[in-house]
Order: sequence, then structure tokens, then C-alpha cells
Amino acid sequence: MTARRGSIRHSIRLDCAADVVWDVVGAPERLPEWWLGVESCEVDGDNRIIQTRSGLPMPEKLLTIDHNQRRFQYRIIAPLFVEHLSTIDVHDLNDGTCLTVYSVDAEPAVLALVIGGAARAALGHLPELLGTSGHR
Repeated sequence: MTARRGSIRHSIRLDCAADVVWDVVGAPERLPEWWLGVESCEVDGDNRIIQTRSGLPMPEKLLTIDHNQRRFQYRIIAPLFVEHLSTIDVHDLNDGTCLTVYSVDAEPAVLALVIGGAARAALGHLPELLGTSGHR
């Protein structure tokens, strides 16, 4: 029996304040700046439509944008997903650095691998975008 659902988690420790990272990853309209596979996005209330570089539109439902906890959650509602939930958390480590964690749960499981791989690349782009260093 094969797994129907999959979970992936990636993280990066960044040498900058958590609020600096949150200003980017916590703003739904800023996704194309740090997520390299995204050409553009439109945000309308709690809906976001991502336009990928491959031309594939990905409709999403924005679930949580919590500025106090620095938590962003969304659900991809494209038909190829049975279920999807992604969570981005930015943790202040109280030493001038922060830990940014991206988690994805999806069904079918292979889509968790696809989104998780893209998330890993996006997290890896943050140090360059923010002008800082990062450690995995």
C-alpha cells in the first residue's frame, strides 16, 4: 500500500531579525520576490491566484496571516490536489537570528514532494534577497 498523503518540512536559519523575514514571507502579494517558480500573483481578500513560470495557475485560499506569531498558512485549491496545507513560521531566536520553517502536507503525497522541493529552493533564495547569510 502506498502513502496517499505526504508531509515535508524545510527550514533555514537566517542572520537577521525575524521581523525582516516576516515582512517578506508574511505578505501574500510578495511571493514572487522569494519563490523563484512564481511569475506573479493576485490577492483578493482571502484568495490568491499564483501564476507559475510554467503558465499553470494555482488558486489558493489564505487561511492564517498571524503577525504576532509570524505564521502564514494557505491551502492550494487546484483540482490536482485532494488536500493541501502549507505553513510558514518565522521564529525569533532572540540572538539577532531567526528560524524560518516551511511545512507542507498534501494528498497525493507526490505533490508534497513537489511543493516541498520548491519551498526548499525558495527558502534558499531568502539570504540573497535579504542580503544576509543563512544556514540549513
